[in-house]
Amino acid sequence: MTTPTALSAPPSDRTRWLALAIVMTAAFMDLVDVTIVNIAIPSIQRNEHASVGQIQWITAGYALAFAAGLITGGRLGDIHGRKRLFLVGIGGFTLASALCGFATNPEMLVASRFLQGGMAALMVPQVLSIVHATFPAHERGKVFGLFGAIVGLGAVSGPLLGALLTEWNLFGLEWRPIFLINLPVGVLAWLLGRRFITESRAPKALKLDLVGVALVTLGLLMLLYPLIRGRELGWPLWGYVSMAGALVVFAGLVAYERRKAARDGSPLVELSLFRVKSFAAGIAVQTVFGVALGIFFLVWTLYMQVGLGWSPLRAGLTGVPFSLAVSTAAGLSVQQLVPRFGRKVLQAGALVMGAGVLLYLWEAGHYGLAIASWQMALPLVVMGLGMGLIVAPLTDAVLSEVPREHAGSASGLINTVQQMGNALGLGLVAVVFYGQIGDRLAPDRVGPAFVHAFQHALWYVAGIMGVIFLLMSALPKRPAQHVEGAGEETPAQAVEATPAVEREPEPQPAG
Repeated sequence: MTTPTALSAPPSDRTRWLALAIVMTAAFMDLVDVTIVNIAIPSIQRNEHASVGQIQWITAGYALAFAAGLITGGRLGDIHGRKRLFLVGIGGFTLASALCGFATNPEMLVASRFLQGGMAALMVPQVLSIVHATFPAHERGKVFGLFGAIVGLGAVSGPLLGALLTEWNLFGLEWRPIFLINLPVGVLAWLLGRRFITESRAPKALKLDLVGVALVTLGLLMLLYPLIRGRELGWPLWGYVSMAGALVVFAGLVAYERRKAARDGSPLVELSLFRVKSFAAGIAVQTVFGVALGIFFLVWTLYMQVGLGWSPLRAGLTGVPFSLAVSTAAGLSVQQLVPRFGRKVLQAGALVMGAGVLLYLWEAGHYGLAIASWQMALPLVVMGLGMGLIVAPLTDAVLSEVPREHAGSASGLINTVQQMGNALGLGLVAVVFYGQIGDRLAPDRVGPAFVHAFQHALWYVAGIMGVIFLLMSALPKRPAQHVEGAGEETPAQAVEATPAVEREPEPQPAG
């Protein structure tokens, strides 16, 4: 590790825009990878003879590893260099993608997905940190506008790309190209990143809290494993003991974090933030919202491809109106609606999304197996509009009353709990969806059983949206302004490290 020097001359204009393109590519890879897998799940289950539990771990394992390592990944970058950790992360992500693509059995695929999520936790936090280190404050608005466009593009293109790669069955590889496509992109991004990204560190980086990470991971595993495996094993007693034990582990985490904060001021979870009512409520919203999304997207894919017998491409195209509605409403929400109406926009989003879920539930029962893609468009658009009203302004709303010096820690925690909620939702699929499907169904009963289970799961999602609506009443009425942030950056931009960074000398071209 080289020693940080005094602030050096900023990178050239060409170099920094190349660096931006590289880190945006990495962010796009992560976004696509999250959405691309769901559409291929039925193909993986069919071709690899994966169990229900293994299917859930393929999706939940990534989210769990990502959530557990996200805050630590950001701190490692602050300590050892954002460029260095970015290269480690994207290199590991690419390797894990290869292992996923060449997995010889479901167990290897699950393990590779855990590794992939862990590497994403090293890679993703560096993206916005590198942007902060590379671009002056007056240019970051344009840069974050580009980042928002990338997020929207990833949301739209992920399911479609996954559907096309699965449908085409390239070289007879079935679902494997959804992972292998990361190889050339990842290798190229690693090589270019090594050459064009400027190294930076935080002058006052927080210390690592590995005990905190271990406790969080243990608690989540003790909670998720029984949920995912319980149904297949007949809900044994040890499962209930494990879930109860998870609560004990989380209580131990709180006690340890208090001691850690008093000892060196760098806990994994800054517990003092929860004294801020709006932040505590916002964390609850993010967690519960993640649960709803985790349930819906996996169940939705299984409903269309297994229950209705649709091809991956048809299922992927059916979701396009939803993605477009999310992107459209997100832009309107941040730019026009929230500045004028404040918290009411987010609450309206919860009600609109809940209404879309109920409409979808009615249509699924009314049309049954004869439902068409165009008939799903209306509930999906309504759901997408509601989701778009929530996702874009929610982080600023949660951070509005957080002291400026804690904005980085709070942002990291927001992203972490959303991923944890997503993993929990994926685990609950065994209960709210598969729990309604009998074992060894006759072929003519598969469709009706999946339609019924889909409706059952949607009741849970609708109920969760009602809970979110109530929790949002604790958010600030006008979340657009930061209490102590009357500066040049919004809280959402302060995702990793708000202090000034020290640059190392311009790296020499590789080779």
